[in-house]
Amino acid sequence: MSLGETGIPHRSILGVQVVALPWVDAIELMQERIAQQRFTLVTWLNAHNANLAQENVDFRQALNQFLVLPDGFGVDIASKLLHGAPFPANLNGTDFTPALLEAETSPLRVGLIGARREVVEKAAESLRQLAPHHEIRVISDGFFKSEHQPYILRVLKEYHPHILLVAMGVPRQEMFMANNLTAEHCTLAFGVGALFDFMAGAVPRAPLIVQKLRFEWLYRLAQEPGRLWYRYIVGNPLFLLRVMQAKFKVGGGA
Repeated sequence: MSLGETGIPHRSILGVQVVALPWVDAIELMQERIAQQRFTLVTWLNAHNANLAQENVDFRQALNQFLVLPDGFGVDIASKLLHGAPFPANLNGTDFTPALLEAETSPLRVGLIGARREVVEKAAESLRQLAPHHEIRVISDGFFKSEHQPYILRVLKEYHPHILLVAMGVPRQEMFMANNLTAEHCTLAFGVGALFDFMAGAVPRAPLIVQKLRFEWLYRLAQEPGRLWYRYIVGNPLFLLRVMQAKFKVGGGA
């Protein structure tokens, strides 16, 4: 484990610096950033994203601008192999992001960008029910045209949410955030992937027992085999191979 420039404990997973904090400490870190109005980009690393970072140099470089949180069983295995212990907590965005909104008692402005229009609207309503003390506003769906982007950024400047949730898929959401967002647009920006789909009920989450057993990825594969088979059936073994290469310094470094 090492301390990054910010003094936050990190572990390197295939060249990506991943925050290594217990759940409560990670929540408090985000609350401190909001209170300090300290602009921060946040995303997650799982096996799939780590593979993409190995294959996409622009994405890998963009991740240097983010606080990267650990997501899932794969990065826990990698941490154990490379650093001798799993991460202190699985800070997956599907659970962490709503928990942060619940934990932050001060009223916040929360903006949403991403997914289909009907999905992001339903997700916003679910978040309002979860944390009614915050102002939840849909900024845009995730299918805007490039010529519409200046308008979206202008709206963000005017609204300036404390938290911006961006759900456009990896790596598009991270590239949008890294290339366009600044402290003028928001305080914290999270790349939340499929969160809106889950919050809207468009994609069912695995039963709690399956989540606790760390097999949620298998449940998702069963739900969407046509879209996800390569990510999990090919991607998971490839990720573990890359981790083993890093461990024995045959390929990419840890």
